[in-house]
Amino acid sequence: MNIFSTFATTRRVLSQLIHDHRTMALLLLVPPILITILKYVFDGDERLFNSIAPVLLGIFPLIMMFLVTSIATLRERSRGTLDRLMTLPVAKVDILLGYMIAFSVVALVQVSLTCLVMFSFLDVSIAGDIGTVLLVAVLSALLGTSAGLFASAFAQSEFQAVQFMPAFIFPQLLTCGLFTVRDKMADFLQWMSDFLPLTYCVDATKEAVLHSDWSSTLTNDILVMVAFIVGFVALSVVSIKRLD
Repeated sequence: MNIFSTFATTRRVLSQLIHDHRTMALLLLVPPILITILKYVFDGDERLFNSIAPVLLGIFPLIMMFLVTSIATLRERSRGTLDRLMTLPVAKVDILLGYMIAFSVVALVQVSLTCLVMFSFLDVSIAGDIGTVLLVAVLSALLGTSAGLFASAFAQSEFQAVQFMPAFIFPQLLTCGLFTVRDKMADFLQWMSDFLPLTYCVDATKEAVLHSDWSSTLTNDILVMVAFIVGFVALSVVSIKRLD
């Protein structure tokens, strides 16, 4: 691993993202706008909004970063940029970590902006610590980024990359515990949700929102999220190849 190669890739990808105004608008503006719309969907029911909105901080970053990362990485492959990098004496892990760090920086800005809107302008109140909620949201974004890198290895076009999103996201949305507690679901769905990363994002967010103290449950959820992130990055290193 070469840290200089990693950060050179990070600088290049960040520069490209910053100059891609549409992508930046999608990443930075859509989550706060959606949260604001939800505020007025539950207009008059402040308690329900306060219970749902913070949980979305564990969901929106994963979805947004998965979509953008998978498409942006595939675009790099289709343009030949990734192919040229792979011909250089640079380890594939250095290249992919550079992508990971770049998207993670953008994810941090996205999550921070969403938290600012939610807890300041929309006046959402929680029992837990905002810093812990922010940490979980950032890990959720990192998880979406690493999963997007892995998904991009199996797509041959941007349309195919977009198609992966419903296959990867929708089953997790239905079984993560957002709509109902997982204990009330069918046994096979409970079992399936134990192997899906979004489950732990939602569980960790709920723990961070509802409890002011750092619990063992929160620790376990975060460790599982980190394990998924490392696993997806490792699978990306093995799976991603030059685009034919």
